[in-house]
This record gives sequence, C-alpha cells and structure tokens, in this order.
Amino acid sequence: MSPPTFVRCDRSPAWAALRQHFDSTGRQLDLRRAFGNEPQRFERWSLQAPQVFADLSKNLIDEVTVAHLIALAHETGVLARRDAMFAGAEINSTEGRAVLHTALRAPKGAATPFNAEVHGVLDAMLAYAESVRGRVRAGEISDVLNIGIGGSDLGPAMATIALQAHALPGLRSHYVSNVDGHDITPVLAALDPRKTLVIVASKTFTTQETMANAAIARQWFLAGSGLGEAGIARHFAATTTNVSAAAAFGIATTFGFWDWVGGRYSLMSAIGLPVAVAIGESNFRALLAGAHAMDRHFAEAEPAGNLPLLLGLIDVWYRNFHGFTSRSVAPYHQGLRRLPAYLQQLEMESNGKCVDEAGEPLPFGTSPVVWGEPGTNGQHAYFQMLHQGTDVVPVEFILVKHPDHPHADLHTKLLANGLAQSQALMLGKSAAEALAEKAPTASATLDRQVLAAHRSFPGNRPSTTLVLDRLDPASLGALIAMYEHRVFTSAAVWGINAFDQWGVELGKALCNALLPRLASGDTSGLDASTAGLLRQLTS
Repeated sequence: MSPPTFVRCDRSPAWAALRQHFDSTGRQLDLRRAFGNEPQRFERWSLQAPQVFADLSKNLIDEVTVAHLIALAHETGVLARRDAMFAGAEINSTEGRAVLHTALRAPKGAATPFNAEVHGVLDAMLAYAESVRGRVRAGEISDVLNIGIGGSDLGPAMATIALQAHALPGLRSHYVSNVDGHDITPVLAALDPRKTLVIVASKTFTTQETMANAAIARQWFLAGSGLGEAGIARHFAATTTNVSAAAAFGIATTFGFWDWVGGRYSLMSAIGLPVAVAIGESNFRALLAGAHAMDRHFAEAEPAGNLPLLLGLIDVWYRNFHGFTSRSVAPYHQGLRRLPAYLQQLEMESNGKCVDEAGEPLPFGTSPVVWGEPGTNGQHAYFQMLHQGTDVVPVEFILVKHPDHPHADLHTKLLANGLAQSQALMLGKSAAEALAEKAPTASATLDRQVLAAHRSFPGNRPSTTLVLDRLDPASLGALIAMYEHRVFTSAAVWGINAFDQWGVELGKALCNALLPRLASGDTSGLDASTAGLLRQLTS
C-alpha cells in the first residue's frame, strides 16, 4: 500500500481562510470575554477520551477557528495519512518503512499487521520478565540496570518512574544513558554485580554510547561478581535485533523488534523489558491496553471530538498563526517528572524538520520547543516568565485526581496550585486591580503606579488541562498514545516525515572522525574553532 499524496498546508484553501480569520478576529480573542459571553464554554471545549479528560476551553480558539482547522486536516490528508499508518503503508518515505508502533499494543488476534509476530515477542518477553521477578522474590536479584540512550532510555525510564506505585517491592531500577562516565560510575558503585541484571538496549547493538557503557558494565561484572564469563548469560539480557553481536558479547537472552518501530515510539516493544520487570505482566498488558484504546479513539472518533487530532491542530494554530515558538508541559504529579524530557524527544526529534516530504524548504515553522518541570517546582523556577514575560508560551497542565499516597492534604494543595496557575494565566491582573491591593513586601517609597505596573499580569495566556483519574498503567498508556498521535497530526498538516531523524546523523559522523584526533592531537584540515578547542582540550 502506497502512502497517500498530500496538499501542503500553506497551499490549501483552509490555510488561507485561517490566515484571514486570524488577521480579522482570531488574534484578538480574549479568553476573559469569551467565558463571559459563552456560559457553556467549558462544556463546549472539554471532552473525555480514553483515560484522559481534556479541558481545551482556555485555548485561544472558537468555533470558526476549529472549523477551519478541521478543514485544514481534511485538505492536507491527515485522516488519510492516519488510515495509511494503521494499515501499514510506508509512510516513513525517506527510509521506505511502515510506521506501526500502534501494532505493538493491538490485542492478540486483531486484524493488524504483524500481529502474530508482535505477540510472539511480547509473550516471550513478559515470560522472561516474570522469571526475573521470581528471582527478585527469591533474593537472587535486587537491581535492574538498563543501558540505552534516546528512545531506549527516555521512554522506559519515564514509565518506570511514573508507575513506581505499581512496581515490585524490593526491586530497584536504574537507567544509564550518557556516555559521560559520571553517569554510570556512581550507579555501578552502588550495585552488587551478583544481584544485578543488566539490560543492554540497542536495536543494532552498535549504538556508540550504549555499547561503551555496556563494555564498562561487562568489565565491572567480571571484576566483581566472581562468576566469570558464564555469569554474563544469567546476568545480562539484550533488546536488539543483532542477536549475533549480543552473543559475541556473551548475552544469550535477547528480544528483538522491527524496523517499523522508531526509537522514540519503542517503549511498548521489547524495549519496555525493564518496565515489564518492574511492574509485571498484567500491568504491562494494561499499559498496552490503555494505549490501544487511545489508538482506536484517534482512528475512529469524529474530528470535532478527536482529542489527539484537536491538540495537534491547536499546535499548528499556535505555531504558525500566533507565532508561539514553545510549549511548556507542567505535570502536577511527581511520578511524571520525566515526562517533559520524554516529550522533548517525541516531538522535537519527530517534527524538528525544515523540508517537506518532497524535499522542498518550508516557509513556516514546525516543531515548537517542548520543555517543563513538575508542579509545584516549576512555579518557583520559570512560571514568572510564563505569567509576565514578553513571550506567550502555551502551558499544558496534567492533573491526577487520586494520588497513590495517603497524604490527602498535600494532594489537595497540589491540585489547588495547578488550577490556580491555569486560572492566573487566563485572568491576569489589571493595573487597577494591582493598585487596589496592598503589597506587604513592596518598597514603601516606590510610586504606587510604578508598583502597580510591576504587579500587573497581562493574562489571556492559553493553557490546556489534562486530567487523569489515577496514574496507572492504563492511563499512562493512553497518555503516551495521545501525545504520539498529536505529534503525527501536526506533522501531517505540515507535510513532513515525523519518523526519520537525519539530524542526529551528522554529529555522530563528525564525532567518529574527531575521536582519533583527540588521541593524536592532529588538527589538520579542521575549521579554526574546532582546531582551537581540540588543542585546548589536549594540551
């Protein structure tokens, strides 16, 4: 099946209509007036998707905006591309590959591509995970160390932290990714090699950073375990398709995946092995089920009620019409503290492209910068800029209704903070309101009008609030899939390939060329800056 053809967004009638709408009235939308004029605005712009409730009402949208955005989705082939992805078309055009991370979570027997192969690997991987959990209960294993980078680290690390409340007691999980020895050294120093399982996560078993760290872990194990080479087979496993290279390393247990699984979309493949060990088979299957439910929602819901589609279209509206260049993610749950980093890779590696699928330069912006910290920490770090800075940054709040701890008062305070921040971004504070207030910490000699200027907030700053009932495997799976399909939507509108990452390659190639020069000090043929820095580092 061939991927569908497309009309690039800036050449579509809907894009022109959006531009006209933005220039005439769209840029002037004021959320405070909108809520005053529309008593049902919250009900109109909120929806329940699988496991995720979304309040979109504090976004700079109205009926006309969304109607034009949905028309844009039709004209740029978003829905046709979506259907082609689910069907297994080679929509990763630059690498000639299908994109089937959704097939990883389809139930056994579903009419999806590679279903039997997927479940064969899944069943074997989960059986192995359960055997490791048995070794933990028996006191044989206390720690699992995953060595990977990028999608082989960010996704599993994020999920393991998020689902800590569902993890096996007595098991400690560790993630090492950076080739900087300051990452792996303190981790290994705290572990007992005789009670550690090391998972090497690399599709090709050649990833430079991963294999360098794996070699260090291998040396550490041989030096400290007393089990010799034979112990590698019992204390190391690999998630890789390069079985022969893993065997040469001494690893006997491997679980593979396919070239239609991109690294940043691989959490629910065999790359999820450390997550499965931590949370167990039933919880891992619940993670898959939550993602699959969101997959079906994206595939089947009408555009006006399709959460990932609407979020992706709003992203286009903000990036290309309002000119907002970044988005802040503020999860008000400590378990989601690694979610912003995970989403950075998912969105910025997918959509950080400057040419369309035909190789033509794009005259408009693509991926925003995605960044954030968990609440309430972020409030005491960068929220000052969100509220009073010169740039408007849409904010995404993630709230969880029920906590996994007994401290109800703390959770109430957490939720109140999340609600207050989104309210403050929308309402702001006028200079007149600031004048009417007393500010105990303000200078007594400062002119009141000047003080009011410092204490006023422009408001009308957009935000989305996502609410999970609980942070559990099913809701996390749905949340991840929602973000994946949202990124797909904006990429499809822009006419770019979200599933390659050629921008990663150049630095790798130059690094390999520079490695011997750092040993020899040879600077011949280098640009002046690189040559000067190399001399500084080697002298």
